[in-house]
Amino acid sequence: MGRPKGFDPAVAVDQAMDTFWSQGYLATTPQQLADRLQIAKGSVYHAFGGKRQLYERALHRYLDMRVETVGALLDSAGPAKDVLRQALLFLVHADFERPDRRGCFATNSAVELGRVDDDVTRRVLDLFARTEEAFRQLIERGQRDGEIRADVTSADAASMLLSAATGMHALARVDPGPERLLRAVDAAVALL
Repeated sequence: MGRPKGFDPAVAVDQAMDTFWSQGYLATTPQQLADRLQIAKGSVYHAFGGKRQLYERALHRYLDMRVETVGALLDSAGPAKDVLRQALLFLVHADFERPDRRGCFATNSAVELGRVDDDVTRRVLDLFARTEEAFRQLIERGQRDGEIRADVTSADAASMLLSAATGMHALARVDPGPERLLRAVDAAVALL
């Protein structure tokens, strides 16, 4: 089976991202990718260089989307605590919107491959650093506006928020509902 007419590599990367995100890298076979992309297994290698290269493209696509979405949320106008609450609630609701509750692709990748794959580690750490920086900037904005306590160290609070968000992604994969995560959002905002 050759490539279907109208094969779109960008769509294929999105479909591969969905598959890797749901199953993980190690559990996804080249045949599963070929079936999902509706191309021959050899075409996966021809079009993308192989499973590993397609995974890298899918992860890169996800990281770009996540930086854009979360960055825009954290840079929204309005009181800093409200902006923070809305961003964290977005993450919770995104984790619970699908019945398979697959969590965050970046967090999943860090857990599955972070200690064995330097490229994945580097890419995920970059996302985490950018997210942490966006949290820090929002905290400092809130401090300038007098909404967030001045005795809070913005870098430390940003690290706490990144850890909370990452932990919430992991909890969302196993918790029966969002209630615990919603309490964590309230607690994180209240600490500031």
